[in-house]
Amino acid sequence: MDNAAQHQIKHHFPRSTQYDPQWVREHSMGENVLFNLESITSLIPLKKGMRVLDLGCGKAASSIFLANEFGVQVWAVDEAISATDNYRRVQDENLENQVFPLQADARSLPFPEEFFDVVLVIDSYTYFGTDDKYLPYICHFLKPDGYIGIVDVCFKEEIETIDQVPDFLREDFQAYWYYIHSVAWWRKLWEKTGLVQIRTAELLPAAELIREQYVKDFEEHGQKKDPFARALKKDTEHKISFFRLVGQRTSREAYLQSYKKS
Repeated sequence: MDNAAQHQIKHHFPRSTQYDPQWVREHSMGENVLFNLESITSLIPLKKGMRVLDLGCGKAASSIFLANEFGVQVWAVDEAISATDNYRRVQDENLENQVFPLQADARSLPFPEEFFDVVLVIDSYTYFGTDDKYLPYICHFLKPDGYIGIVDVCFKEEIETIDQVPDFLREDFQAYWYYIHSVAWWRKLWEKTGLVQIRTAELLPAAELIREQYVKDFEEHGQKKDPFARALKKDTEHKISFFRLVGQRTSREAYLQSYKKS
């Protein structure tokens, strides 16, 4: 990456670039998790002492960043990563009184209603959040006027049929890409519930930088089985990008027929 690109990265990600790149690479589950996280934190009024749910936190790098940079309390939840392993990483950073790891399913969370000021989901929401009923579910845990924000991969234009799948994606589409959508699709999904007011729904301003860095890391350090990096490398027309979506909780009740209050 040339000096101009490095300068741009530091401009867009002044906090993230203070962290050891090797540490970030080892603790990212795909593209640079801190770049994606910092792409949304500027849009949410994070304040010291707030309770934040970092859902799908992976190896907890995002949770560590949030606690370090904003002084918030973070519940680091991931279904696939051991809470003990994440706790050890948290201990290494002396943040055990601020970051609380849990291994739990995003669809079965062990929290009280209206517990969190902010819910953040970085690089994970597409795995469970495409269900029409997921936003109503997660909103039970969000305080009135609280924020939910996600950053994830997207298509610039919605792919609605198999015929619309570009050639470079045909091999992997039905395994890894059929649940990826456009920003407009996501906005519509959230708006129709009435549970949040959309504050931001757009491609990441630094999406091309994130993409370039992800492909570079994939080529130099990655595993060939990574279908997302592989697709980005083949995507010469840049049909794939990254987006951010921020909603602020309204006063509407989050009704779910199957939801049981605890």
